[in-house]
Amino acid sequence: MSGAVVAPAPLTGPQKRPWRVRTREARFATMLLIPSVVVVFGIVLYPILRTLYTSFFDVESALPGDFPFVGLENYGKIIGDGAVWSAVGRTAYFTFFSTALEIGLGIGLAVLLNAPLRLRWLFRAIVVLPWALPTIVNAQMWRFILNSEYGALNALLTQLHIIDTYQSWLGSPFLALNMVALADVWKNTPLVAFFLLAGLQTIPSDLHEAAVVDGASVWQRFWRITMPLLKSSILVVLVLRTIEAFKVFDIIYVMTRGGPANGTQSIAYFTYVRAFSDQNFGYGSALSYLIVIVILVLAVFYIRALRSTTANEI
Repeated sequence: MSGAVVAPAPLTGPQKRPWRVRTREARFATMLLIPSVVVVFGIVLYPILRTLYTSFFDVESALPGDFPFVGLENYGKIIGDGAVWSAVGRTAYFTFFSTALEIGLGIGLAVLLNAPLRLRWLFRAIVVLPWALPTIVNAQMWRFILNSEYGALNALLTQLHIIDTYQSWLGSPFLALNMVALADVWKNTPLVAFFLLAGLQTIPSDLHEAAVVDGASVWQRFWRITMPLLKSSILVVLVLRTIEAFKVFDIIYVMTRGGPANGTQSIAYFTYVRAFSDQNFGYGSALSYLIVIVILVLAVFYIRALRSTTANEI
């Protein structure tokens, strides 16, 4: 052995790539991003900005033209319009009624879906069917069911001797609003149930087993273990369903077209009528922006409540 010591190779940092390679990669990345930027701007940003611009003008035609600038006048008209507040009241009732029923029924359905039943997989597949139906199909189906001359609901209740004569379920404003809400509940309750089922499956079974050993009843385990640990999931569903219910439009359009006597006209449907049927695009644009602001306020309120609940659990 010669006894010579080999010096270690000097440490070097990551080699810098040539300027041409980096430029070529940047151009390639830009080309990949251009289609998505065009789509986002064309479908999302441009309509939003165009609607805001239109809300400051007295636009009464869909055709291009010179329309007078009115500033915030459209917003002032909305605040003083009694029909707007009536539509807001109906929307608030629809939102509260449908969301409360969906969450109440969804909790019960989720508990059933989580129970160790035979053919549970088949039960879950059947439950999801209403939600899988398109909203238009669901609305048309309920329109047939509630028909005053040949509807299935009238036939069922008559056969059971609950009513003597066929009823016009969509014939009076308040009753029609409740029927539309029930159709919405029938469609969206499975979605709520599956959200809550996911929350139920995160609850450790050890807690229920320990409670059984301590002699807790089924109701005590439900109220003291299941419900507190399900609170975060319920709040998430509450956020989603409240915002969706506040924007309700399509099911009303198919079932009642806002009638009778505007009794089922939600704020979204009212905006559609003002903007497109009455050709008052400036007023409709301003109303759309106010709806967005209300929904943002609701979303912020619910998100803060959700964060508060999560922090308390931690």
